[in-house]
Amino acid sequence: MESEGVSLPLIHEHLMMPYNDTWKGECCGRSGFTTGGYYCLSCNFYVHKKCVDDSSEYIEHPSHAAHTLKLQSKPNHSCDLCRQRIKHLCYRCEICDFDLDLLCAKYPPPEVIDALETHHHKLTLLKVKELNESYCNAKCGMTVSYKFHYKCIECDLAYHVDCVWNPPDVKHPSKVYHTYHPLHPLKLHRGQPPEYSDGKCRLCESEFGNGLFYHCSACNFSLDMGCVSNPPQNSVLNLKAHPHQLIFRPRLDVFTCNACGLSGDRSPYICSQCDFMIHKWCLSLPRVININRHDHRVSHTSVLGVVNSVCGVCRQKVDWIWGGYSCQRCPQYVVHSNCAIRYDVWNEIELEGVPEEIEDIEPYVVIDDNTIQHFSHKEHYLRLHVNGLIWEENKWCSACTHPICLQSFYGCMDCDFILHQNCAESPRKKRHVLHNERLTLVTSKADDYFHCTACDRFSNGFMYQCGDKKLDVLCGSISEPFVHPSHPHHPLYYIPPVGEKKCNGCNNWSWSSPVLTCIESGCGFVLCFHCATLPQKVKHRVDDHPLSLCYGEKASGKYWCDICETETNPKTWFYTCKDHQSSLHTQCVLGDFARLMPSSLTYSHRSYEVVRNNSMSCPFCRACESHCMYPIFLKKLGTSDLYVCSLNCMDRFWYPKIIGLNRL
Repeated sequence: MESEGVSLPLIHEHLMMPYNDTWKGECCGRSGFTTGGYYCLSCNFYVHKKCVDDSSEYIEHPSHAAHTLKLQSKPNHSCDLCRQRIKHLCYRCEICDFDLDLLCAKYPPPEVIDALETHHHKLTLLKVKELNESYCNAKCGMTVSYKFHYKCIECDLAYHVDCVWNPPDVKHPSKVYHTYHPLHPLKLHRGQPPEYSDGKCRLCESEFGNGLFYHCSACNFSLDMGCVSNPPQNSVLNLKAHPHQLIFRPRLDVFTCNACGLSGDRSPYICSQCDFMIHKWCLSLPRVININRHDHRVSHTSVLGVVNSVCGVCRQKVDWIWGGYSCQRCPQYVVHSNCAIRYDVWNEIELEGVPEEIEDIEPYVVIDDNTIQHFSHKEHYLRLHVNGLIWEENKWCSACTHPICLQSFYGCMDCDFILHQNCAESPRKKRHVLHNERLTLVTSKADDYFHCTACDRFSNGFMYQCGDKKLDVLCGSISEPFVHPSHPHHPLYYIPPVGEKKCNGCNNWSWSSPVLTCIESGCGFVLCFHCATLPQKVKHRVDDHPLSLCYGEKASGKYWCDICETETNPKTWFYTCKDHQSSLHTQCVLGDFARLMPSSLTYSHRSYEVVRNNSMSCPFCRACESHCMYPIFLKKLGTSDLYVCSLNCMDRFWYPKIIGLNRL
């Protein structure tokens, strides 16, 4: 790889490095037909040199003569000519919602073709969708649902464009002789591999699916298109992976990879001198990286050495005789190689040779034993108050926005600024399981709010932020292992959601929202971030004493909420009073605006005042036409009696024609 970057403003925003490989490109989504391209180290973004050299910002194309097409990024779309999935770049007409991949843009399908292997008549390109459902008469047998298709006018037979025609750059020979299979020629196959085959490339283990591949039926030997045109090197000397030369063994062999500790069933690189075996892809394992579950860098080693630890990501036992990642500062912290480079753990940045930044992330300067100067309030000093008895209903922490309640706090010596002691100690920068980059603690503005991406609540307190990822201080402070009073015997961990999971706190199902899970066998306890950060004690006007969070209970009778006067489910978490004679919905006690401190804010171009509901006569909500029962509501600025008590009531005013109400 060359050292100097190349600027390709039409293709990618970062500098790209010249790179010689036959990977699938983000340009055309194909591989094996061209060598050489450009690679972005930051984004793992690769494009073919040929695609880049042949691409201009605007083109005119015979398949869409009405409008000019513009080069742009539209991943997960499909080409309207050949049906191929667009990997990243395409030519598009925004007026007609027409997409063209780069290969079809360069090589438009001919108006008439001879496809003698498929049909004995000439085929004509049609640019209208079939009125009646028809099936492709090539091998795929799928419906012809695209506008562009080939048709035999004489036989009234339809064919997908990509089933009967290939652009010149992707024409492949019907058979090839390969270095790693010299005994017999490999024949070109399209579609499903033979039933006796495992459907994978012998060299790289990639699955063929319905694509093109080469196969020898006598030896049951298959190669994908990339390995045909650019096979692995026969020998490599990679001192980062191993001190000796490694030889490629292109055969089915069950082995354990020394670099990652996982088993393989084919084509390792081996060192016979050391009895060392490694997956082909493990040769490129990064040496030094940051992961989102640990504050320090971790480094790869071929042998972890004697450690009695579990993996810091999957929490499973680590076999120390194999390779993995370890922390130089924390001797017992180790991570499996494959866990460390997971997409939801690592940001894909190699840090070997990059100096580690030394930053001051301390949130405050100590003045004396009881006094600090916090970075969010540099104009005044804050004094520590050890509060174990007093409930300050009208004082709120500027970070988490919760009232000062039976907790130690720092109070400003000159104004009303207050921080809980725990919130004041929140570091200015930290790593979090929900984001691969380090988050920065951002202080609040009086008239601003944000939406926490973990618990789905509004807040105008402090937040941890990186780009679009915004976490309130409570969600941002959650780290692994996380211990919650509702599940004290086992810690909880963040496991990326796979399928629906039901929260034990609110009984709601979550498909894609983050949850914390108990990994002990047979336990299955799950907690969403919303429930994990519910306050343990709150004050509400229905009772003179603080309400306590109850983690559900078995009951035979019916429970009723004293706030909304409807039935409650005792198995779902609820708040209860001192004598445990009531069960109050958590939603009724807190409402939708519990994380908002008194201030003004603008929501959907309308200005509101955040007001606390602590008067004897509750205001009347104009949306639900009932008295506001929640502790915090919104009042539209410039009016005297326009109140909204929940997000649901806010939404009523976004659709006035549907519900028959006037907008606020």
